[in-house]
Amino acid sequence: MRFRCLLRLSTAVSGYLGSRKLCVFALRAMEPLTVDHYRSAMVLSGVGDALGYKNGDWEFCHSGPAILKALKEMGGLEKVKVKCPDWMVSDDTVMHLATAEALVEASEKDRPTLFLTLAKHYKESMRDMHGRAAGLTCMSSCSSLRPLRPDGYTIPFNPRGGGCGAAMRAMCIGLRYPRPEEVDSLIAVSVESGRMTHHHPTGYLGSLAAALFTAYAVQRKPVREWGAGLMSLLPRAQQYIRDSGRHVQENMDQWSYFTDKWQAYLVTRGISDGTTDPTFPAEYGPAERDAFYKTLSFKGWAGSSGHDAPMIAYDALLSSGDSWEELCKRSMFHGGDSDSTGVIAACCWGAMYGYKGVPKNNYKKLEYRSRLEMVAEQLYSLSHTT
Repeated sequence: MRFRCLLRLSTAVSGYLGSRKLCVFALRAMEPLTVDHYRSAMVLSGVGDALGYKNGDWEFCHSGPAILKALKEMGGLEKVKVKCPDWMVSDDTVMHLATAEALVEASEKDRPTLFLTLAKHYKESMRDMHGRAAGLTCMSSCSSLRPLRPDGYTIPFNPRGGGCGAAMRAMCIGLRYPRPEEVDSLIAVSVESGRMTHHHPTGYLGSLAAALFTAYAVQRKPVREWGAGLMSLLPRAQQYIRDSGRHVQENMDQWSYFTDKWQAYLVTRGISDGTTDPTFPAEYGPAERDAFYKTLSFKGWAGSSGHDAPMIAYDALLSSGDSWEELCKRSMFHGGDSDSTGVIAACCWGAMYGYKGVPKNNYKKLEYRSRLEMVAEQLYSLSHTT
């Protein structure tokens, strides 16, 4: 196994000795990562999607309190049997599988071939969108992809391409390239895969954030450091865009929105440098979260853009610890694009905690579970063998 996370934690743990809660987290984080964490990351990403989606009923419900009331009437989270036809996965999981299976198929290929393979899988995934509320930007862009041509993975710059469709399918890129020394590959693949459908920095930088946070989860990097880590990598992502030579000025003109929104969020939580614990309001229940998440949004639908889908997922991870139920409440059961925030948060959480405390009803009969497990095992093998 090439990947070693324990040594990297030794310096981080020393900074936690003043906080019992964080010490417990650090010690738990030192548990060896196994293929089971990859399986749970992929499977729970599908669960987060299905729970947040609820066949469209909850994705398009704009009240977190109303969703939680309905959940209580069902008997609570532990009573929910996530299976078809009532709890199918949305377009998020279908496209996340497309990303993961393309990474496996082209694992030994050069980057242009990998990008064309991603384009092929994205285009093919559009055949499996009945009842899954696929985004218009994804569908339109996928119809323009030409994976049999050398540059067939590229599309023009899209001034309206800042949605979350690139972010919600990118977590597995972090599973494929989890090591710090692979960050250039993570940037290149997440950016290019993202702008195959969302060629706008607000869109494809969401892809980078989702992939990076999943890699951080695999590394066992303390969650409070993730946001600062993202900000430190944005200049490298910007340089990648410049070096690519495609629609550079259009991208640079729109670059600051993502950066500014993330910087403001990190200031709000008091974690701009990643060295202190996040701060949350004394009252931060479902209604308060709905109101706060809405302030993060582009046009009022929280989590529907590339900047705020991973941001809300991150907010949930910061405040949930190792509680699956709290993660669900904060990332999947809110009045926004709850499947897209849920799919990101649950993947990262699964990479850290496995199935700890997750009711079997929530994942035992998940749609596409076998495919998710298979590709998880393949990604683990690719990223953790010599």
